[in-house]
Amino acid sequence: MGQGLYVDGRWRAASDGDTADVVNPATEAVIGTTAVGTVSDAADAVAAAHRAFHDGRWSGLLAADRAAALRRLRRRLSDRIDHHVALSVAESGAPRGQSAAFVAAALAHLGYAIEVATGEHDRMLPPPPRAAGSPPRTTASLVRRVPVGVVAALTPYNAPLLLTLPKVAAALAMGNTVVVKPSPYTPLEILALAEAADEAGIPPGVLNVVTGGADVGAALSGDPRVGLVTFTGSDTVGAQVMAQAARNVTRVVLELGGKSALVVRADADLAMASRIGAVNTTTLAGQGCALLTRHLVHRAVVADYVAALAERLSAAVPGDPADERTTLGPLISAAHRDRVSAAVRAARARGARAVVDGGPVGVDGRGFFHEPVVLTGVGNDDPVARQEIFGPVAVVMPFDTDEEAVALANDSPYGLAGAVVSADRVAAVAVAERLRAGRVSVNDGATPDVRLPFGGFGRSGIGREFGLEGVLEYTEVQTLQW
Repeated sequence: MGQGLYVDGRWRAASDGDTADVVNPATEAVIGTTAVGTVSDAADAVAAAHRAFHDGRWSGLLAADRAAALRRLRRRLSDRIDHHVALSVAESGAPRGQSAAFVAAALAHLGYAIEVATGEHDRMLPPPPRAAGSPPRTTASLVRRVPVGVVAALTPYNAPLLLTLPKVAAALAMGNTVVVKPSPYTPLEILALAEAADEAGIPPGVLNVVTGGADVGAALSGDPRVGLVTFTGSDTVGAQVMAQAARNVTRVVLELGGKSALVVRADADLAMASRIGAVNTTTLAGQGCALLTRHLVHRAVVADYVAALAERLSAAVPGDPADERTTLGPLISAAHRDRVSAAVRAARARGARAVVDGGPVGVDGRGFFHEPVVLTGVGNDDPVARQEIFGPVAVVMPFDTDEEAVALANDSPYGLAGAVVSADRVAAVAVAERLRAGRVSVNDGATPDVRLPFGGFGRSGIGREFGLEGVLEYTEVQTLQW
């Protein structure tokens, strides 16, 4: 697998020759060495993508021909699915079962983008009504979807292929060219994606991958040749990306953080509710933007819910994510593990009570693991209830009425996801409809579906990913009349 930069259909070293090790966060072993791109390399990648877009080698193809090339890409990725799962396990620390599900979902989104690409999105409009006494006139009007041009995709570490491939698939399906900057923690899956694209015959310059740090991301966001920047990550960095893009009035699609609410009504099935709560605490070791980390529980059942949640979390098995028995993987780095631990300590110093009192831990003396934590005695204005911790930390708060639950859930700078658990589905849907969040589920309704758009309100982002709405983000609307 190429471990340099992939620019204009060629593998190359970084312009200054710099390299960095990729570390397995569970074992702390070095699993690869990659080039570290520079601002100059980013400019070269944008130039290659700009040429490839404007000479029509990709945008000028029929949609069916682009779809055929993307099907070849899907076949190559599918043929090596075990390799991609292994890369996810090794560099992101997601347990094998989660990694396998993420890779499969990424391929499903690629398949959906191919379907959308060959669909009909243009609209022919009839002539407008003719005013009385005006001369006869026939006007044809066509509203078209056209590609935006060069797309800069800045992607995160927590589920690399799942949070990169749908961006690439949607952008390429609609005729754009792409420059991807993966997270420095998890570049290997995205370099493997570039290798598959090269083998699938995607033309040079159509897909480029440049590794690097924040300077490379800023160069891509601020390049006037970029038509759209798509970013997944924290709201703080998302605001910086938005400011960098604003200098050129460049469009952005931002999928940012969350502090999403799980509402457990008095009539809820507590076995179901605690299972949902535990899964949302341990999946990706809490490093997921849409995870439900604020558990709002009716006062009548809050003690029973906390006991059930604690019992489930006590069964979490931290360990090497390559081991099938592992259910809790590591955090991405020692520095991030320390930030999570510091946030918990600060909450406890302010009076929070840890009914599940996990902390930093090693497995066989290695790895960046943090055991689950459940905090009670916390108000909705406490930083631990308002800020995204991005670790296995849940906050449980009581409520007395549905109105109070809705008010608590919506009293957040974020609005990415939400869930309601109740035996009364009519009442649950009534609560769900009032939650200011981009995706809300009732009971076990959170079923994966590539047709559904994903994104949030407030500081959770701008625009949508996935589904038809996510694919069409990578287009401009053009009106033709003749």
